[in-house]
Amino acid sequence: MSKLKIAELFYSIQGEGRYMGVPSVFLRTFGCNFKCAGFGMPKGESSIEAEDIAQVAHMFTKYEDLPLVSTGCDSYASWHPDFKNLSPMIETDGIADRIMEILPFGEWRDEHLVITGGEPLLGWQRAYPDLLSNPKMASLKEITFETNGTQKLTPEFKEYLTNWQLDGRGFPNEVTFSVSAKLSNSGESRAEAIRPDVVCEYEEVGYAYLKFVVASEADAMEAIMTGGIYRAAGFKGPIYLMPVGGVESVYSLNNRRVAELAMKHGLRYSDRLQVPLFKNEWGT
Repeated sequence: MSKLKIAELFYSIQGEGRYMGVPSVFLRTFGCNFKCAGFGMPKGESSIEAEDIAQVAHMFTKYEDLPLVSTGCDSYASWHPDFKNLSPMIETDGIADRIMEILPFGEWRDEHLVITGGEPLLGWQRAYPDLLSNPKMASLKEITFETNGTQKLTPEFKEYLTNWQLDGRGFPNEVTFSVSAKLSNSGESRAEAIRPDVVCEYEEVGYAYLKFVVASEADAMEAIMTGGIYRAAGFKGPIYLMPVGGVESVYSLNNRRVAELAMKHGLRYSDRLQVPLFKNEWGT
């Protein structure tokens, strides 16, 4: 039986993108190929908030006690090695059991499964078929992978997802790839972050959309230019602008501005409902 290293497993509503407002189970895996230390920082500078917290990582025994950050990656504990002890390895049967415990009716009804991270497509693709094939997951109809769009699907996993969608009872199951491709404001290398070939491959398997985190008109223009690169490679899905801000004080400075930028340039706007509703606390 396969195992997954799980940073968080919780029930909430989806705060972003296509399924915003839908009740969802979030399965957050540990590990990422990016740090995104540039978010919320002046251009060219990197946040050290996560590193400062890591210096006292021994003080924390559970995610709920970890401080939130106003700059950099707001899910830093899902990839920073100093917090890996907070993310246990759990067998897929145990994960399915826990999901049944946190679903409001003890079974899948209209809820959605969001597999997020970290970067959920890094090394865990081999384990997902075991989880999704568990009998307790049989009535699940919709999955979203929240990914940075840099990880190719293995041939085996592509085949599994294709067949999983055809196995729906009465109507096909649906796989969505919510691709948060990283612009220069993330602090990540553009050559590594912008992979149209990978994202176009996702569209061979399911529905995909791009979601760019922005704070300024310059960010929006970079998003439009970058979206054009994806379009030139054959990408067909929609493009969203989403405000930067993992805490309300930063988010509230950006959300209206980003919504207006999305309208101005004819793009979709994605809110971040988990910030105003739940203050982006862990487990929300």
